[in-house]
Formats: sequence, C-alpha cells, structure tokens
Amino acid sequence: MAFETREELLEKYIEMDKPHCPHCDQEMILWEVPPINFSDGLGWGTPFLFVCFNDECPSYKKGWEHLQETMEAPASYRCINEPGQKNFEYMPVFSPLGATGGKLDDEILVKQKAEKELLKQTFFVLTDYYMAKDWDEILKIALDPKIPVRARLKAVEMVGELADVEAIEHLINHKFPTPVFQESVDKVIEQLHERHFTRECPFCAEIIKKRATVCKHCQKEVPRG
Repeated sequence: MAFETREELLEKYIEMDKPHCPHCDQEMILWEVPPINFSDGLGWGTPFLFVCFNDECPSYKKGWEHLQETMEAPASYRCINEPGQKNFEYMPVFSPLGATGGKLDDEILVKQKAEKELLKQTFFVLTDYYMAKDWDEILKIALDPKIPVRARLKAVEMVGELADVEAIEHLINHKFPTPVFQESVDKVIEQLHERHFTRECPFCAEIIKKRATVCKHCQKEVPRG
C-alpha cells in the first residue's frame, strides 16, 4: 500500500463528497487535526477529519447538558467522521469556539489549491529558465510578491549561481517579507560579490571592483577590499 503525504491526503479529501451529520443533516466541514493529542493520548490517526460545526445540531446542544450532569464539566462534543469511513464518532469541545481554528472551509481550500498549483507551475518555469541561464527572468520571480515564498527562495538561490553583478542592485533595493528570507538574500548578495570580485563603496554604496582604490562613482579614495 503506497504511503500518502499530508498534502496528497488533503488534495484527495478536498475532492471528496462531504458527509452530512447524522443528527442535523448539515454538511460537515473538513478540519485539520492539531498536533496536540486528545483524550487517550494516541491522537486521531489521521491528519484530517470531517466535523459538524453546526451550533444548532441537536447532538451538540444536548451535549452541554449531558456532560454537565454526568461529569460536571462545561463541555460538549461535536460529531466527527474520518474521511472515507462510514461511522461517526465524537470529539470533546470546551467552548463554542473549540476546534474552530482548524476549520478548512471552501474558501481556504480553494486558496490552498490555487497556491499549490502556482507553486508547481513556478518551479517548472524556474527549471526552464535555469537550463537557459536566463537569470533576468529568474530575478523577476525572486522579486515578485505574488509568487509563493518557497519558489522565490529557490529563485534567489539560482540568481546567486547565474546572475551578473547588476542583480545585486535589484536585491539590495527590494524589501523581502521575512527576516529569514532577507538573510538568504544577503548571503546571495555576498555570493555575487565573490563571483564577480566586487564590493560596495563605503561612501556611496555603489558597486565597485574589489581591488579598486578610487570609487568610479563618487571619486573618493577607498581602502583595498
């Protein structure tokens, strides 16, 4: 039996017909299981479940009274279904907002699917540009905020391998979304300087040759690099 990754399972469950709650007949919502285990400590055994989040569901409404009377606990339970299985079970919730953070509603799922497709297509394009050594087009992808970060990071890495010294100016003047991303860009800038034997002028910040003693831009004397 082939092992399916979390991403493959999510894609399969997105396409699956959603079950209906046996208590209220409302369509159940795909829910991402949190990394924290429940009850017996063994976890659910699946990264995703279908959950009834209908607050008017008879089972959910009666659960508050039942658990208060039997366990003196301010809690209820929501009906759950493991994707692909016919039986329905229950999970505890301790407030009306309980477990709602893991909801994967249709809008989120559509967005995730679109981002995944964009990521896949971008990697295909990057491969073609890399084979053609077209660093200018790769740089455009690295600077495009609409492209997924994983693909942009790969593009930055390729720029470090292929680009001319002109790419440094674009990287320096662009704002990147996270400190980790910026750190990767800074390393690539250093890599480009090493490859092209260049550095920044300490006075005007323009790019000059590493061995230069006078900046060709501001005409000031600079120490040897």
